[in-house]
Amino acid sequence: MSALARAPALRPVLRAHRDVGRVRHISNSLYDKTINNIKVNENTRVIYQGFTGKAATLNAQQTIQYGTKIVGGVTPGRSGTHLDLPLFPTVAEAAKELKPDATAIFVAAPYAASAIEEAIAAEIPLIVAVAEHVPLHDMLRVHSMLRTQSKSRLIGANCPGIVNPNGHCRIGFMPHPSFLPGSIGIAAKSGTLSYEAVASTTRVGLGQSLVVGVGGDAAAGTTLAEAVGVFLEDDKTEGLVIIGEVGGDTELEAAELVRVYKQNGGTKPVMALLGGRCAVEGRIMGHAGALRGLHATVEEKARAFENAGITLVQHPGQFGEGMMKLLGRPLPREPVKGMGPNGPQRRGLHTIARRRPEASVLPPVNHKRSFYTKDQTLALEVLEKFAPNIHVSTARPKGPTYSVGISVNGGSIRSPSLVVGKNNESLKFFPFEYLSEPPAQEAYNFLRPGSNVSFEMFQSLVNKLNETFLQLKVYSLHFEHVSGGTVHLHKSDSSVIRFDHSAPLPIDAEGPETSAEKEAAKYGIVYVTLPGEGNIGTLVNGAGLAMNTCDVINARGGSPANFLDTGGKATGRTVVEGMRQVLADPRVKAVFVNIFGGLTDCKMIGEGILMAYKELDMEKMGVPLVVRLRGTNEEIGQKLIKESGLPVLAFHELDGAVEKVIELAKAR
Repeated sequence: MSALARAPALRPVLRAHRDVGRVRHISNSLYDKTINNIKVNENTRVIYQGFTGKAATLNAQQTIQYGTKIVGGVTPGRSGTHLDLPLFPTVAEAAKELKPDATAIFVAAPYAASAIEEAIAAEIPLIVAVAEHVPLHDMLRVHSMLRTQSKSRLIGANCPGIVNPNGHCRIGFMPHPSFLPGSIGIAAKSGTLSYEAVASTTRVGLGQSLVVGVGGDAAAGTTLAEAVGVFLEDDKTEGLVIIGEVGGDTELEAAELVRVYKQNGGTKPVMALLGGRCAVEGRIMGHAGALRGLHATVEEKARAFENAGITLVQHPGQFGEGMMKLLGRPLPREPVKGMGPNGPQRRGLHTIARRRPEASVLPPVNHKRSFYTKDQTLALEVLEKFAPNIHVSTARPKGPTYSVGISVNGGSIRSPSLVVGKNNESLKFFPFEYLSEPPAQEAYNFLRPGSNVSFEMFQSLVNKLNETFLQLKVYSLHFEHVSGGTVHLHKSDSSVIRFDHSAPLPIDAEGPETSAEKEAAKYGIVYVTLPGEGNIGTLVNGAGLAMNTCDVINARGGSPANFLDTGGKATGRTVVEGMRQVLADPRVKAVFVNIFGGLTDCKMIGEGILMAYKELDMEKMGVPLVVRLRGTNEEIGQKLIKESGLPVLAFHELDGAVEKVIELAKAR
């Protein structure tokens, strides 16, 4: 029985047709029964899909060393043994012979959905899919399948996975050396911020009961709120850390769960961090779901957390000491170290999934980064080409209008929603099953658009929009001004189309990226120029940490020039090219490099900084550089910088580093 099913006070919050903030849920009653499948332990039997691939092989070797019970794996068309473990050609055969409790899916993005569906068909209790850039509409199809069954639970896609330090069970690629058996539950959208939270709670000796990286995609297999519900009811968890960010509304659901829990006498301390206050409207901040748009803002989420009695922090390094204070315990005399071994790990498939597999059976496609546009000329082109039966006008509407669209919400809904709104009023979401007709009657009854708009007219428009949504495979197709059955598009309009980064663009369209941002993307770097004074350039590994770095700089009175995520596979060359883009911004007066080496090797980052100094002639530029290196091989990276004799200021803690870079930027 699921944790939510055992908790009458919590269950209604995530059940069918209840409004939480602006979110209206559809029933996931069968799938809800699988939530306790995430509670892995020392007895959890794990298989790999894509077992013989390089990424899976390396990950399996490290995971076996950690102590996880790996029992075999699957590679299509192959059988025998691999790593001295049984190898099967299908998941069904592996499931029959090995009786696994979980599967780690290490296949490239184009094949990830099919691999998940194969695991669901074999009724594997827990499915962890790590690949990023899985097409959204593939995941919507997967969720339609998940909702019809009560055996399998999905974490991911685009997630670092799950770790139970007490049972030495790791599924995914979280960097286990910093983990410590303990009692703090961590639920996070951001991988890098979750690693920082792990390190912080380890240093004070609290350790972790379970860490769930749900990922930052819009249609997550397990949401932040669902993981929070489990932790609130888990006897082995005495404190909870929540890491959310811009995009979606699942943080509102998590806040409501905590509010109800505390209202009913719950005493576990809950702390949280929200990334993305720096987010630029309409820009994707690294994670596919990290977008300011139709959903709750970070400020609204923060208010919901505060109203629920959740303690907010500025950065994850504050979780350890903060949790000790809330629990009423003294800090240890010396920082506590993780379990080790402290060896470098590779992120592997999670980031290399952007490349097409060498032996692809799919036709070649030109994948572009996701983008969100309010370009009304482009919107007009889309409608004329793909929905010619929709009447469109470029004139400003006269009289009352309403907004209408099809969008993926990014919370617990995990299906499309018909989104409607009256002028100057909040939007209303009406979820429906993927590939089915939208609930036009329900939305029409809510809108009451007037006698000049018949239900038949409204239904026809909605169905045409849904057909276009499916044909284009977009995240969102939303039009702000509709009168009667006519869509109005004019220059001051705020209609939105958000294309999927993992699907081929159906038209020749350019996103809002600058030339510098496009150049950075060639090296796997996500770079977004931020507005304002922008006198501090940033170079960070991980989208969540990059957002949080900019947020902290802003909160301390500084002005970040950019968001820059090097990705988990950052190399020396990545650092050089990222630094090149940062220094090309004439506003930049100082640069801050913030690295948490969970999966990124700090030694490699140190080498990259030295390369950048030489290749870019940074010493001649005179731009001061502040570097914070924590995690894997941090001592080696810091030593390289120190012994170089270059004028680089190295810091161990974030607070001191941010204060120094702000001081240096203001002094120039």
